[in-house]
Amino acid sequence: MKGKKETRQFKTEVQQLLNLIINSLYSSREIFLRELISNSSDAIDKLRFRSQTEPEILGDDAEFKIKLIPDKKKQTLMVSDNGIGMTYDEVMENIGTIAKSGTSVFMEALEKSKKNKTLSPELIGQFGVGFYSAFIVANKVTIITRAPGSDIAVKWESTGDGSYTIEETTKKSRGTDIILKLKKKEKDEQDFTDEWMIRGIVKKYSDFVNYPVVMDVEKDEPIPENEKILDKDGKPVGDTTKKVVREETLNSMKAIWLKNKNEITEEEHVEFYKHLSHDWNPPLRNMHLKLEGTTEYSVLLYIPSKAPFDMFMPERKHGLQLYCKRVFIMENCKELIPEYFSFVRGVVDASDLNLNVSREILQQDRLVRNIRKNLVSKLFKLLSDMEKEEYEGFYKEFGQILKTGIHTDFENKDKISELVRYRTSKSGEKFISLKEYVSGMKTDQKDIYYITGDNISSILNSPHIEALKEKDYEVLLMTDPVDEWVVMSLPEYDGKKLKSAEKGDLDLDKVDEKKKDEFTALFDHIKSRLEKNIKEVKPSTRLKGSVACLSGDSQDMSAYMEKILKSSGQEMPENKRTLELNVENPAVVGIKDLFQKDRKNEKINDYSDLLYDIAVISEGGKVENPSRFSKMVGDLMETVLKA
Repeated sequence: MKGKKETRQFKTEVQQLLNLIINSLYSSREIFLRELISNSSDAIDKLRFRSQTEPEILGDDAEFKIKLIPDKKKQTLMVSDNGIGMTYDEVMENIGTIAKSGTSVFMEALEKSKKNKTLSPELIGQFGVGFYSAFIVANKVTIITRAPGSDIAVKWESTGDGSYTIEETTKKSRGTDIILKLKKKEKDEQDFTDEWMIRGIVKKYSDFVNYPVVMDVEKDEPIPENEKILDKDGKPVGDTTKKVVREETLNSMKAIWLKNKNEITEEEHVEFYKHLSHDWNPPLRNMHLKLEGTTEYSVLLYIPSKAPFDMFMPERKHGLQLYCKRVFIMENCKELIPEYFSFVRGVVDASDLNLNVSREILQQDRLVRNIRKNLVSKLFKLLSDMEKEEYEGFYKEFGQILKTGIHTDFENKDKISELVRYRTSKSGEKFISLKEYVSGMKTDQKDIYYITGDNISSILNSPHIEALKEKDYEVLLMTDPVDEWVVMSLPEYDGKKLKSAEKGDLDLDKVDEKKKDEFTALFDHIKSRLEKNIKEVKPSTRLKGSVACLSGDSQDMSAYMEKILKSSGQEMPENKRTLELNVENPAVVGIKDLFQKDRKNEKINDYSDLLYDIAVISEGGKVENPSRFSKMVGDLMETVLKA
């Protein structure tokens, strides 16, 4: 048939990837077959899931399989499946497209690979472009695909030269064929049309795929007795066997999660994890459970070693694969695991589930709630039992997402609090637990002190913690946005209150009332001058070396929280804070002396503004009038240098 046909150019990032793929050297060229088989498996999964509510879409083609068709003469290899297939628009949208949300991260990884002149593994699976790994071995790639219920098929073709063609065509059945025109084989390179080469690759990478991976193979079979030619003595004349072609299944399809855990090799775990996650890094840990009794289910979970690039993107889907007696039920079943464990990948196979279960039913299902509770408990134990060094590696990757559980899972927030780690004013580069913090508290220290901000250096040197440092009290340094919600939901730990270094009264030292009276008139003047920005001016018990800082009441929003909400586009209510001044600082004393001599001196107002700007800058804020601030500092320097 003749239908619409068009030629299009690849997007820049895809073309750069293709150039790298075509021009790079590989130690494991065969990984392209794993990616294509995995894509075919996903396509069949999607069709099976849809067929639960639309059984008619299967028609008379309900025996799922992935067929490999090598052709030595033509030097081609076809990977064919009878899965969901694609429409014209779906081919345009999905083939090799990098999700918009991940493009910038993808380009960073691409640049890294270009510098090293090697293909960085994470480029293939993690960014959804596994299909393009076909160009590692192929000069030309052709896709012919047909969606269920459609009379029109689609043909996509490219040599990877910067463009591709897409057109309407015909195909007898539903599914997708990917035809690779293989590159000329160099000396000592693998032959991807060789039967035993293909068998070995499938066994290594795709043995656990849930559907038969089949191939027509030639074999010798005995000639049936009634077809044999016999001599006069009744003995066979000539060959007793004949060459036949039979379709053979190459993979065991043994669900790895149903095996005895002692039977699974580390290599099998790594390959199954890569199949599940499209992550080329090996997993950090696995957890394999079989629970038997009134309810039976098998679980195989993996904790990744590296965080995915899209971990905090709103459109990211999380959850486990759900099976019932090896029958695929649902992808991304988030009802089985809380969001703060969204990085965990794996499979749950529950024999007592209804095959047609919906998400709404899952939320109420007693078995699902029981599985979730057990999984969460086991994951807490797994993390708690990790060695210190291993856990630090895990926490650097997933600490942020784990901490979200403190304000979303009230039932388990105490367990999560045992797992959180922070750098402190004393720990240097090391992270410590809250338990370690409490054990190191001074005998006269009642509270756990913390400070929040977006920069570790800034808060480590914050004026707000000067008095705490002088008393040798340790301060937790919180730099993740989620920490603002952590401290709201975790007001105390081990009977000790968590107290912000920048809010409320720290109860460290008493203000000298006599000295306070000396500054009252000046402070009233400064308050009047700055009343649109502050609600009070007072002597500070926080400051020791610095001249000024801004503090809030114990229930006020922190400066960092205000910054987070503003950056997300939220309108902020007026939040005036207190300007604290160090009455021991020579600059503040000098301003007081000047004020007492001449209350109408214009410099008093300039110095008042300067004190406020210094306080704003010291907490990482932006001054309202940077040029005026710069001029005042310059004038002061000039005055000092002339003196």
